[in-house]
Amino acid sequence: MDQRLSTTCCIVGGGPAGMMAGFLLARAGVEVAVLEKHGDFLRDFRGDTIHPSTLELMHELGLLGEFLKLPHQEAHALRGQVGRETIEIADFSHLPTQCRFIVFMPQWDFLDFIAKQAALLPGFSLHRRLETTGLIEQDGRIAGVRATGPEGDVEIRADLVIGADGRHSTVRRAAGLAVDELGAPMDVLWFLLSRHPDDPREPLGIFRSGHILVLIDRGDTWQCGYVIPKGSIDRLQQTGIQAVREALARMAPVIAGRTGEIRGWDDLKLLTVTVDRLRRWHRPGLLCIGDAAHAMSPIGGTGINLAVQDAVAAANILARPLRERRVTDELLHHVQLRREFPTRVTQRLQLTIQNRVISSVLERGPGDDDTAPPLPLRLLARYPVLRRIPARLLGLGVRPEHIEAAA
Repeated sequence: MDQRLSTTCCIVGGGPAGMMAGFLLARAGVEVAVLEKHGDFLRDFRGDTIHPSTLELMHELGLLGEFLKLPHQEAHALRGQVGRETIEIADFSHLPTQCRFIVFMPQWDFLDFIAKQAALLPGFSLHRRLETTGLIEQDGRIAGVRATGPEGDVEIRADLVIGADGRHSTVRRAAGLAVDELGAPMDVLWFLLSRHPDDPREPLGIFRSGHILVLIDRGDTWQCGYVIPKGSIDRLQQTGIQAVREALARMAPVIAGRTGEIRGWDDLKLLTVTVDRLRRWHRPGLLCIGDAAHAMSPIGGTGINLAVQDAVAAANILARPLRERRVTDELLHHVQLRREFPTRVTQRLQLTIQNRVISSVLERGPGDDDTAPPLPLRLLARYPVLRRIPARLLGLGVRPEHIEAAA
């Protein structure tokens, strides 16, 4: 090794789970090193939704006011268009939280904000351009990681390694942790189009026969997600980019005059949707959280919410044992037990929506646009009080966490 370092907790991955866990553990007096393989957080088409549960955590940390000074858009309700009918799906105005809305904010702004707060803490360090390549095992436990960066190879010894490096996790693969693939019927093509100040508010989701389009207001741009059947990208490319532009224009007239901004396939970024879950999230000396433990469907934008909640639970349970250098496998299993139930319930809901709604829409043929919305959506349209249920599930999630680890 060109360099050898040591810390109490080494976190692999600078996404929402990793940065929040690093911040909260350092805030609680734990020495933490976060490894991020990129030089910055500027990667587009990552989840941009900040849920009321995460905003509530910002409030508990005393950071909400400063956080909301960052450029963002707020959604106090979510609407979807099925065929020709627009339906309000979730009404956040009744949530028992400080912020009764979802915030749309580029994820890099969220991560930069957390990184700046963490940098004020003496025990926190963020190592950019340092890519983890493997794990160090010693006496039957994980004792650190091996990484490589611009200055050569690095060996970092730690009492605990937290894998928060996403759905393609190097950590969980190196640890040999078994993964259950739960399946997904779709992939998503993400792209940006210009947004004009006088553009009308659009439904978040538009469902037409054989097509689904997501529109997210990001101020001067529309962030668009074109949902396609799983594995159909090659067939779609054979039809040509103009066919895609025409399909988008038919679905959303507000962007019809701007589809020419899609110059070619390079402007469309493919997200291969994966839903999976580790059977066991830990080994002695190692814990996986966030997408490294459970990759989520993009439905509802709940991936960030689950990742942040995992980080809070991990900090609540492990901060004091880490300070006292007594983290056991039982404590790591306690984190999994705490977070596995919310994960299972959320994924089950996502799989139900995928199989009963997404698949049926993508399989429809031309001329089916006038088909009545599914019964659950018709009930939401008829009885507004029912909109509080999806608002609660989306906005707070199952078993929301709160800050317990003392500063």
